[in-house]
Amino acid sequence: MKKTIKAVLSLLLVFSLVACSSNKKSDPEPTASSSETQTTQTEQNALIVYYSATGNTENVANQIADITGADLFELEPVQLYTDEDLDWTDDNSRVVYEYENENKRNVELVSTEVENWDSYDTVFIGYPIWWGIAAWPVNSFVENNDFTGKTVIPFCTSSSSGLGESGDLLEEMAGSGNWLEGERFTSSTSESEVENWISGLDL
Repeated sequence: MKKTIKAVLSLLLVFSLVACSSNKKSDPEPTASSSETQTTQTEQNALIVYYSATGNTENVANQIADITGADLFELEPVQLYTDEDLDWTDDNSRVVYEYENENKRNVELVSTEVENWDSYDTVFIGYPIWWGIAAWPVNSFVENNDFTGKTVIPFCTSSSSGLGESGDLLEEMAGSGNWLEGERFTSSTSESEVENWISGLDL
């Protein structure tokens, strides 16, 4: 009789343990730490190179960076353009002089070398449109870098002119890289417009 009671008590104990075990909440799924998330965001292998004369191109470049997580590299002329320099209505302004004298368009930049350049697979190149072509401060960068194995995407800002042949001319100047058709934006371009464009690139 004692043995029977012990056996029954043992079975009850086992059932109790199983029930408790089944009622335990399962461990939560592991989530990426903030450092892991940051690594994912920065492993885009994309770079945005841009020259901005009045801030419009910089604004679009920043929007692209926010959307894609790409790195930014600003092209800075050694001799910065002043508002007077950029006055295309003044026949004596610097930008008009350079336009009329092509040999004066070789604008020296603070730097044309991007750290870890070889690690980038995709390069956006942004610039304002000057007289239907890319603002010439970008020329030095394009001429001094090898785009072999990279997808290159030009984009420009302009109040009226379109992209025109600016992308094709830069591609010819570079002599390397897989250049895609670019896009023109205005000063009032919204981030949603930029995002729609990037989505269509299927990168």
